[in-house]
Amino acid sequence: MTTVVQITPEIGPGTGVGAVAFHLEQEWRRAGVDVRRFTLDEAGGAWLPAATGGVAGRLSLLAGVVWFSTVGTRRARRYLRRHPDQLSVCHNDALAGDVYVNHGIAQAAMRARGHYRLRMVRNPVLLFTTARDRRRYSGGGDHRLVVNLVSDEERLLRDVYPDLTLPTVVIGNGVDVERFRPPTPLERTQAREGLGLADGARLVLFIGNEFGRKGLPVLVEALGLLGPEVRLVVVGGTPDLVAAEARRAAARRLGDRLRFDGAQTDPRPWLHAADVLAMPSAYESYGLVVLEALACGVPVVATRTGCVPDVVSEGLNGAVVGSAPDDLAAGLRRALDLDPEVSRRAARSSAEKHSWAEVARRYLEVLAQAHTRQGDAVTSGGPG
Repeated sequence: MTTVVQITPEIGPGTGVGAVAFHLEQEWRRAGVDVRRFTLDEAGGAWLPAATGGVAGRLSLLAGVVWFSTVGTRRARRYLRRHPDQLSVCHNDALAGDVYVNHGIAQAAMRARGHYRLRMVRNPVLLFTTARDRRRYSGGGDHRLVVNLVSDEERLLRDVYPDLTLPTVVIGNGVDVERFRPPTPLERTQAREGLGLADGARLVLFIGNEFGRKGLPVLVEALGLLGPEVRLVVVGGTPDLVAAEARRAAARRLGDRLRFDGAQTDPRPWLHAADVLAMPSAYESYGLVVLEALACGVPVVATRTGCVPDVVSEGLNGAVVGSAPDDLAAGLRRALDLDPEVSRRAARSSAEKHSWAEVARRYLEVLAQAHTRQGDAVTSGGPG
């Protein structure tokens, strides 16, 4: 029986990168694969406090990243030496595993937002991860293959790390089309009533935790350019981020047209109530929430980042827009003016092409190839 171990701080639905590992784990088990976990618990970091908001939260985040990158790396390497027959895929932080999945490039994200040097200097997490990933991509034998989520990210990786010697492939993320599906009329009615939406109200939904990078301030300004019937609900963010955004003048001007619902483990009730999902990000390595919205039949209005160019078709299942408030507002108008039934079917159809089962099968192929190359290198006395 094939055995795969996933190396990442956490695995579970609704946890970003951890959710990718969770879905792969489910599909592999359905296919008869023995799947193991190497998480923060296995790395001895269960004692670390959970990251929350504020300064304490940022320090907790830094502690977790540093621990899994250092202690986690040593323990993961030791685990792999004890289990040489297991295929291994690393999603975050640790410098260990046959395959590393590039879920995002910190330098690219900061450059996309502007004031690159200032952002890097004032954020110790970014400084640490940049130094760590410079080692990761230098070809020092930590990995045998890099998986990028979209072709643009693959090109960007080679631009940021021109000395990259590792082979790379592109494997996009998937979506659980059974879990994320269009709501029944009753489910949609109940979801909208739960948000207090009156008849005729149009709901623009934002889902994300990094408000700045994902463009929430621009979206709030754009909403002010739309009619009073258009409302914005924000799902995600720590309490301090929500408080800071709510204090902005543009947010105060919207009054009760803007609602913050905080972080949620299950976004489906909000997706069932939405007329449009907005994702005006400066940078995305993929943007899984786009596929989840489309699978629920929700049109998407987003900037040309991550998977958006591949899955959003202008005038069919949403709109691809620029990052200025005027451009975003115009795209929202176009999406809201689409025929609801036609756009819902088009959105669902585009998501159905990206099942997790196919993604998991592709990962098994590249894992086996990378593991074979590692075994050959060790046998011949090469790095590893």
